[in-house]
Amino acid sequence: MTRHNLGTVVSFEFLRTVKKRRFWIATLAIPIVLGIVFGLVYLSNSTTSSSADAQKNENLAFSYTDNSNLVSAQLAAGFGGKPATDPAAAIDAVKEGTLDAYFAYPADPTKDVTAVYGKDKGIFNNGAYDAVAKQLMVLSAQEKVGSAQLSALVQGNFETDSKTYKDGAESGGLGTVVPPLLFLVIFYVTIILLANQMLASTLEEKENRVTEMILTTLNPTTLVVGKVISLFMVGLLQMLVFSTPMVVGYLFFRNKLNFPDFDLSHLILQPGPLLVGALLLISGFILFTGVLVAIGAVMPSAKEAGTVFGPIMALIFIPFYIVTLVVSDPQALIVQIFTYFPLSAPVTAMLRNAFGSMSPVESGTVIVELFALGFLALRLAVYLFRYGSIEYSRKLSLKTVLGTGRKPAVRADASAVAAAAQAAPADVRRRTRQRAGR
Repeated sequence: MTRHNLGTVVSFEFLRTVKKRRFWIATLAIPIVLGIVFGLVYLSNSTTSSSADAQKNENLAFSYTDNSNLVSAQLAAGFGGKPATDPAAAIDAVKEGTLDAYFAYPADPTKDVTAVYGKDKGIFNNGAYDAVAKQLMVLSAQEKVGSAQLSALVQGNFETDSKTYKDGAESGGLGTVVPPLLFLVIFYVTIILLANQMLASTLEEKENRVTEMILTTLNPTTLVVGKVISLFMVGLLQMLVFSTPMVVGYLFFRNKLNFPDFDLSHLILQPGPLLVGALLLISGFILFTGVLVAIGAVMPSAKEAGTVFGPIMALIFIPFYIVTLVVSDPQALIVQIFTYFPLSAPVTAMLRNAFGSMSPVESGTVIVELFALGFLALRLAVYLFRYGSIEYSRKLSLKTVLGTGRKPAVRADASAVAAAAQAAPADVRRRTRQRAGR
């Protein structure tokens, strides 16, 4: 009967969550928005690059004066330019709109500013004047050098292939950092979306005053364990939804999507950091689930639980205030404290794991700590729920509960609970049976 009730609670709580439209809106909104943002960034970079190239090669009706004697008249004519005999007349022509632009090259362009005058064509098209003026000088200088190879080297147009080594093995640089960091992204998104539900899982029936009705057919331990299992299932479902686009993008599109200064094809999947990141994600999720469920078991209402909920959630963001130390000096005292303090450990450890500053011993220690404290928090949450499930008016006293060996009040007052159930209105009993999955 207990197993049947546990399965009923799990299926009811899980299906009740995943059948809600707002659950899927919240879950799918983040990957969809991220996909749109990445798509817009990619298109914007492609458009910007194309516009810059087009502006450099755009034909303008311009005139110029060259005190440096570096500008090639032949190249200038190809761009649509001609020498100006009267600079003042050229500027007036630009002002009147009969000439697109006028460039005044100084005697030493490396020290003095080249004056550019242009007809206003809009904030986005006005950049063509500077681009053409610079391109004309660059090509003229290359022609003076007389060697395309030397010209390219002077501009720094050559490629390098850098390799770095750590502990005798080649390291992958940024390509090895990004994949483990994705576990941190999934952790943040999952906790933020699911935190309120974790807290409300043991508060909802309290606030609705139907806990007594449910406990006439369910053991309190069965009820809270079923709720916790359903939370894990919902969390895993969200993690799967968030990670699927990343996996699909890497497997099928990594050679087609190149962002500025970063090529997705250069991502390197290292089994060790990926395994550590996955274990930190799971253990951190278990710990926060246990802590938030326990808070809900102690507090009589969501309003009072919010006073504790805020600081708890703030702890997962605090490590970002010392992110520079996490990267540059991982052995600093404050970084070590955040690495092993339970509520900041998941984020700090995932950051250090991504940047390769955690030894196998440190990784194992943090993972064991988080799993142990997570399961301890879950057991404590179950124990507290047995005492506080029908405590409506005030916060459950941890000192009283943990300092006495009395049996749970819920079981001791079973007869009172049953009497309250019989005295309850019919609509309340019907709603309770629906919640219990009967």
